Amino acid sequence: MQVDFSITIDKDEFEKYDGVKINYSGIQIPNCKFQIANSKLLFEKNVSEQNINCFEVNRYKAFFKTENSDFPFDVFAASFYLLSRYEEYLPHTKDEYGRYAHTNSLAFKEGFLKLPLINIWVKDFAEKLKSKYPILNIQYPIFNFIPTYDIDIAYSYKHKGFAKNVGGLLKSLFTFDFSHFTERLSVITGKKKDPYDTFGWLDSLHEKYKLKPIYFFLVAEKNIYVDKNILPTTNAMKQLIKQHAAKYPVGIHPSWKSGDDVNLLKKEINYLENISGKKITLCRRHYLRFNLPEDYRKLIDINMLTDYSMAYGTINGFRASVASSFYWYDLQNEEQTALRVFPFCYMEANSFYEQKNSAAEALDEMMYYANICKEVGGTYFTLWHNHMVADDKLYKGWGDVYERFLDKMK
Repeated sequence: MQVDFSITIDKDEFEKYDGVKINYSGIQIPNCKFQIANSKLLFEKNVSEQNINCFEVNRYKAFFKTENSDFPFDVFAASFYLLSRYEEYLPHTKDEYGRYAHTNSLAFKEGFLKLPLINIWVKDFAEKLKSKYPILNIQYPIFNFIPTYDIDIAYSYKHKGFAKNVGGLLKSLFTFDFSHFTERLSVITGKKKDPYDTFGWLDSLHEKYKLKPIYFFLVAEKNIYVDKNILPTTNAMKQLIKQHAAKYPVGIHPSWKSGDDVNLLKKEINYLENISGKKITLCRRHYLRFNLPEDYRKLIDINMLTDYSMAYGTINGFRASVASSFYWYDLQNEEQTALRVFPFCYMEANSFYEQKNSAAEALDEMMYYANICKEVGGTYFTLWHNHMVADDKLYKGWGDVYERFLDKMK
């Protein structure tokens, strides 16, 4: 929703204006049809604990309640609090990976994590404003669906090197895991397709349903800790990246180590640019590992101005309570930045590992988020991994469910 507006603190100028206007203050102004008594948040210059008491408005949660107003709460301050991720600047508990834990969040505690609450508020606010100013022409955004993928384990057995495959075969033998021994041997001898090689199948789905996905590639120079992808120096990885970059937008999926080393991050971006032949402007953190404000500032410092990491790696839902992109506001520096944040609300790994959902339950969850995003004209980003749709007994049925989901989204 695009709105042209201006802000004034000149009372005479405000009173003389004859168009749609909002009195955002605690002062009554004659001949103004719409007033919101402001809370203090947007006028503060520091970050501090806020006194937040939630209540219900039109069956949805709200806070920063107002008196003697034409809207029951300060929608500007409440939206800013959630969008800026104000609470993430306050003292909080981190999870096992050093991330902001979702259990700290107001959305989780108050039960609105599964709602794009800001989009809902905006629609209610727009309708209330239109009731006061019928001449107001409001154009609502159109729903959009974009699938995205993180490629951090491109292959299960192929292109892993002689030592790793021999080690894997021996491990399977010593643990009597004969099914994996047979599968690995069949793949590396060329008798069977690698189970994680789902790229052609995904490509056929995108063509069938006319989708334009985004791929994020992990190009760590070493396999350490959770960085398990084949190395970007291999011909197989180079070819895989080139094939996808020729058809779709691709972005960087920074390695775990580069999350703490901005020079290494720049090096990985250069890897991906050289291989893909494209300028890389999109980023999604590995394991969604980032902290505010430092990690967003690092992206800005290297001119990486588009981020797709705004979600939790432990539960599905709307981390910033919105289903629309927004420009990141640096609270400590009190400035809107050029970094544009594209939040997502569904990741299959959360559904599988954290929420312990079955494939059928995952389909229901995906459709729930699709429907709620449609209701508010939001953008629905999903995050899947190529190995989670694999022909693998661990993820049995998940590939079928994903195809059924895409069919429902057509």
